[in-house]
Amino acid sequence: MTYVGSHLWELRQQVGSRLLVMPGAQVLLVDDQERALFQRRRDSGLWEIPAGAAEPGSSFRDTAIRELHEETGLTVAADDLTPFASLSEPDVHVITYPNGDRLHCFALCFEARRWTGTLTPSPDEVLEATFLPLATPPTPLQPQTHAVLDLHRAYRATNTFQAR
Repeated sequence: MTYVGSHLWELRQQVGSRLLVMPGAQVLLVDDQERALFQRRRDSGLWEIPAGAAEPGSSFRDTAIRELHEETGLTVAADDLTPFASLSEPDVHVITYPNGDRLHCFALCFEARRWTGTLTPSPDEVLEATFLPLATPPTPLQPQTHAVLDLHRAYRATNTFQAR
């Protein structure tokens, strides 16, 4: 589902651009060369990892699977999603979009190392997508993605779920 017609879109029709609290999920796809999938957003031109808002009746895993597929054409199985962090701190995860809409996002962050399909970025949301080394992400990077990469490094170093 694209933004138009989504639960968030329906809410925006009622409340305009005011701050909303929204659960969601982010997916860090990592290949066998320790490269991650990064995509450049159509609306801002910033690089990020696949992510998005939950829909009514969806779990965090459902949201991760749906958003990954919508944005990249890739499919991941629920059992292949490993939760490694949550991101909700308002200093990092309140987002103001180019159109003025504001969201305070509460995201569960997943790592996936297995998936199927052919990388086919959504032309509605993504300008380009590519796998790049985790140690050298593209710039300019979405601030939330920077935070997720920091959380992932801490998770990999400690094998402990991270929260920020």
